[in-house]
Amino acid sequence: MNPSDSTLCPCRAPRRWPHLLLTMLVTAISNSAQGADAAGQDPAGLGDLSMEELMNLKVERVYGASRYEQKVTNAPSAVSIVTADEIRKLGHRTLADVLRSVRGLYVSDDRNYTYLGIRGFLRPNDYNTRVLVLIDGHRVNDNLYDSGTVAREGMVTVDLIDRVEIIRGPSSSIYGSSAFFGVINVITKRGGQLDGMEIAADAGSFDTYNASMSLGGNTEGGLEWLVSASNYDSGGVKRLYVPEFDERITDNPLATNNGMAVGIDGERAFNLFGNASYGDFRLASFFSDRVKRIPTASFGTAFDDGREETTDYRGYVDIQYEHNFCASLNLQGRLFYDNYTYHGAYPYGTPSDTGLQDELLLKDGAVGEWIGTQWQLTANVFKHHTLIVGGEFRDNIREYQVAYYDVAPRDYQLRDDRSSRISGVFAQDEISLSKTLLLTAGLRYDYYLDSFGGTVNPRLGLIYNPTEATTLKVLYGEAYRAPNPYERYSNAVQSTRPQLRPETVNTYELVAEHYLGPRYRLTASAYYYDIRDLISQAATQAGETYFDNLESANATGVELEMQARYDSGLLARASYALQRTEDGQTHHLLSSSPQHLGKLSLIVPLPGEGLSAGLDLQYNSSSRTLSAKRADDFLTVNLTLLSQQVLKNLSLSFSVYNLFDESYGYPGAEDHTQDVIEQDGRTLRGSATYRF
Repeated sequence: MNPSDSTLCPCRAPRRWPHLLLTMLVTAISNSAQGADAAGQDPAGLGDLSMEELMNLKVERVYGASRYEQKVTNAPSAVSIVTADEIRKLGHRTLADVLRSVRGLYVSDDRNYTYLGIRGFLRPNDYNTRVLVLIDGHRVNDNLYDSGTVAREGMVTVDLIDRVEIIRGPSSSIYGSSAFFGVINVITKRGGQLDGMEIAADAGSFDTYNASMSLGGNTEGGLEWLVSASNYDSGGVKRLYVPEFDERITDNPLATNNGMAVGIDGERAFNLFGNASYGDFRLASFFSDRVKRIPTASFGTAFDDGREETTDYRGYVDIQYEHNFCASLNLQGRLFYDNYTYHGAYPYGTPSDTGLQDELLLKDGAVGEWIGTQWQLTANVFKHHTLIVGGEFRDNIREYQVAYYDVAPRDYQLRDDRSSRISGVFAQDEISLSKTLLLTAGLRYDYYLDSFGGTVNPRLGLIYNPTEATTLKVLYGEAYRAPNPYERYSNAVQSTRPQLRPETVNTYELVAEHYLGPRYRLTASAYYYDIRDLISQAATQAGETYFDNLESANATGVELEMQARYDSGLLARASYALQRTEDGQTHHLLSSSPQHLGKLSLIVPLPGEGLSAGLDLQYNSSSRTLSAKRADDFLTVNLTLLSQQVLKNLSLSFSVYNLFDESYGYPGAEDHTQDVIEQDGRTLRGSATYRF
C-alpha cells in the first residue's frame, strides 16, 4: 500500500490546532462585540421598548411548521432557520452544506448521492426517504424512491435561497408521508429582492467551475418575476485510493490498478429556476440535470472502469393561488406537475492481463410523473383559534422502473410500469387557552387507493410562556412513511411476500427556549422516538433480495444551542447533540449514527466596509459501520472571507473547506465493498458576484 499515491491520505491530522484557531478568533470576536456595545447606537430605539416589543422584533417566524406563518416560539416543533446572509458569509455551496451546520443534523456522502441524518437516524442508501424536503412548500420527494434531495442531484442553488426552515419531529399530521423525522422547507428569493441582474462565477479545487446568471424585478403593472440558470462542472478527485481494491493487499477478484481509481469522480449539473407572481397567483418552475461519475465500484461493479455513472433529472411546474377574503380568512391552493427521471450505468466484469473478461453493462432506469392539487383554508376564529382545514390529491400517472444488460437482444432484469393515487385531508387548530398557554392539535387521514389503504396521524403540542422571554413546549406526534414503488416492485420475489406496511413513529419531546434580551437565545430539547415496521432489505435462502417490515428502533437524545447576534453583524452559534439510536431487538447502535455532534458557526465583521470572516466547525463522533466496525470521529473546519464592496456592485469571497486537511470518511452501504467511504481533504474556492 502506498498512501502517498492518493489525494486522500488515511493519516489523521494533529488536534493541537483548535487552540491556536480559537486564540486568533477571541480578539476579533471580543472587539466586534465590544464595538457594538460601546458605540451605543440604537437605530431601532430598542432601549425604549418593552420586553414584549423586543420579542416581537427579534423572534423569527416560520411557515413550514403549520402551513402558515407564525413565531417559532408558537410552532409545535423545535425549529431552526438559516438565512441567505448566513449562507453567503459561511460559504455554503449546497443545501447539504447548510444542513451540516444545523444542530442535530449530519450529512454523509458516498461519492454519488448525499444523505441527511437527523437525530441519529441515517439508514445507508435510503435516499432521504424519512425527511420531507420542500421548495416554497412544493414537495421535492419523488414518487418512486421518496428521495428528498439536498445537493446538486435535485435542489435549487444556494444563491436562490432566501432562508431554510428546519422543522424537527413528525409532521405527517399536515404533510402526509415522508414527514417522518422532520421537514426541510427551502424558501426562495423573489424578483423584487434581486431587482436587476446578477452574474456569479466560482472556481475551485479539482478543476471545479460554476457559473450562474439571475434576473428579476417588478413591473409597473404589479408583476414580480425571477429567472435563474446555473452550470456546475467538477473533475473530482483525480486519484482516489481504495485499499479494498488494491490487489497487493486483498484477494478481491475485482482488485486492480493498486487500488487507484483515476479520473472518474467528476460531476456535472445544470439548474434552471423561475418564479412569477401577479395578484393572487404565483407560478414557479424548476429543472435540474445532474451527471455523477462513480469511483467506488458500487453494487459489485468493475473497479476503475470509468463507465459507472448516474444521471438524475428533476423538474416541476407549480401554480399557486392565495386570497385573503378578510383579515381572518385565507384560502391557498396549488396545482402541480412533477417529473423525475433516472439513468444508471453499471459495468460488470473481472480484470485480467488482457482487459475485462465477460464484460457486461447493466443499465438501470426509472421515470416518475405525477400531477396533483392541494387546498387549504386558514381562519382566525374568535381571536383564540387559528384553524386550518385542507386536502391533497396526487395522481402518480407513471411509476416506471427498468433494468437490463446492454446486449442484443436486451436481457431485462426488471421492467415494471404502473400508476397509483393518493388522497388526504387534514385539520389543525391552534387554541389560546390563556395569555400564557397555547394548545395545538392536528390530525390527517391519508388513503392509498392502490396499496395498503388508510392511515391516521395526529399531533399535539402544549406551549407555555411563563414570561415573554421563555417558552416551554410539550410535544407528541405520530408519522408514517409509505412503502414506495422501488421497495414494492424492484425485486421479482417481492410478489410472493406479504404486502409491505407503512413505517410508523411515535415521538415525545420537550423543548425550552429562552431569550436573554434581544441578542442572546438559548434552546434545549429532549426527545424519545419509538419507530416500528422499518422497511429493510432481506434475502431468501436462494439469495434473492426483497423488502420486508423487519426492524424497529428507538431514539433518545438531548440538543443544546446557544446563539448571540449583534447589530454589528457578529453572529456566534454553538450547539451540541447527544443522541442514541438503537435497534429495537438487539439494542445495538444503528450504523451511520454518531452519538455526539458539535457545531460552532461564527460570523465576524472585519475592519473595512463590507468585510467579514465566517468560520464553521463541525464535529462528528465515531459511528458504527455495517460490518460492526467504527468510522473514526472527525472535526472539520471551513473558513470564508467575504468582501461585499470591493468595487461598486462587486463582491468577492474565498473559502477553504476542511481547513486542516482532516482525513475522515462515512460508513458505506450494503452496495459498497468499502466499509468507510473516504471524503475530500482540503479544498479551495474563489467566487465573484456582480450585480447590475
